[in-house]
Amino acid sequence: MADEATAVVIGASMGGLLAARALSERFVRVIVIDRDLLPAEPASRRSVPQGRQLHVLLARGRSVLEELFPGLSAQLRDAGAPIVDLHDQVHWYNDGHRMRRAPSDLIGIGVSRPLLEHVIRSRVAALPGVELVPGTEVTGLLTDASGTTVTGVRVAPRHESETPRTIAADLVVDAGGRASRGPRWLAELGYPPPPEDHVRVDVTYVTRLYQRCPEHLDGLLGALTNAVPGAPRAGIAAALEGDRVAIALNGMFGEQPPTDDAGMVAFAEKLAAPHIAAIVRSAPPAGEPVTMRFPASLRRRYERLRRFPSGYLVLGDALCSFNPIYGQGMTVAALQALLLRSLLAGSGAGIAARFFPGAARIIDGPWTIAVGTDLRFPEVPGRRGVRVRSVNGFVHRLHVAATHDAVLGAAFLRVLNLVRPPSSLLRPGVVLRVLRGSLRSPRASTPGRPR
Repeated sequence: MADEATAVVIGASMGGLLAARALSERFVRVIVIDRDLLPAEPASRRSVPQGRQLHVLLARGRSVLEELFPGLSAQLRDAGAPIVDLHDQVHWYNDGHRMRRAPSDLIGIGVSRPLLEHVIRSRVAALPGVELVPGTEVTGLLTDASGTTVTGVRVAPRHESETPRTIAADLVVDAGGRASRGPRWLAELGYPPPPEDHVRVDVTYVTRLYQRCPEHLDGLLGALTNAVPGAPRAGIAAALEGDRVAIALNGMFGEQPPTDDAGMVAFAEKLAAPHIAAIVRSAPPAGEPVTMRFPASLRRRYERLRRFPSGYLVLGDALCSFNPIYGQGMTVAALQALLLRSLLAGSGAGIAARFFPGAARIIDGPWTIAVGTDLRFPEVPGRRGVRVRSVNGFVHRLHVAATHDAVLGAAFLRVLNLVRPPSSLLRPGVVLRVLRGSLRSPRASTPGRPR
């Protein structure tokens, strides 16, 4: 690519910022366009409604962000975000069974989405050649005369006094999120839109911040309990910067967490983790509850398209939007940014033909975790083959055995944190420990209500 090469990134949320970081190593100029006016301090944004909800940064995500932004963990810690041993400092209740804790190398950070995005946005904006263009909407793609190569974007500033214009680019990366217009733009150019996979989950989640006291969570930094068939309710507590704790209450298929104090307490008291209800019941609120609904996981299969214009890529939630209960989105976007960086280090030619299959392989593992787990619920439409049923039954037995076997808990958390593939749970050593645990706990055979 020439020295004057320019890349345009659509969206200045996490996916777009991480893409810009990767592009900055190869392109002289990287222009990041976002429809919002970007705040100068950590704050929620209109175009990122999920930013006010509790976010979980998985251990693998933290390590990748640290690779892309050296010293990030220390920077967030200095801003007040607690560093968390995800096995030893979190109360895990899986299928109602409390996991045995143990020290581990699975390190996360208790950080709000606004603070994390603010710090990363500041780091990206300071990179040579990177320009953030806020308050501007991308309205379409530019192509060459043949229509086979994307050559830039059309933009419309949201301020009425400015006129629409075009921005030329050697590469356009669409990180516009779940609402990406990429499929429509491709259709306008005469290309087929990508096939899509939908998995309906009908999740409603409510997040509220509270002041954190030393006695909360028994002195630990988090608690989590998952939904199970027959009891589609879940909850998470996570310590954050500013001596706060975020409580997220989740319901599926009509189980909608309320937003009044008494209703939130009643909902939390039905969860397996008593630490969550204790905070909701007694802690001083640090903000109002915020509700958000997530209808379905969505995966766009760009890797299956036989015709695709050069000079254009899609990344992050615009590729795959996961059930947020599993906290996978930011980590998957970070891994895609690493992939993009590695591909750009070589020849830039034909990058889409290499990026989309590689991104699909990144998505496969977390998609299998999320969709396979969601298919436990009879309300979720989808095929339940022998493998899905047997794996879910096996994982349930693992949760039971992990109440006294910390090795199994660590194995599960490594998969959940995308450090190891789901297949690692089926290694002979893990299977043997699960079988031994099942003999020790004969009630392991049937998933059901938390206990």
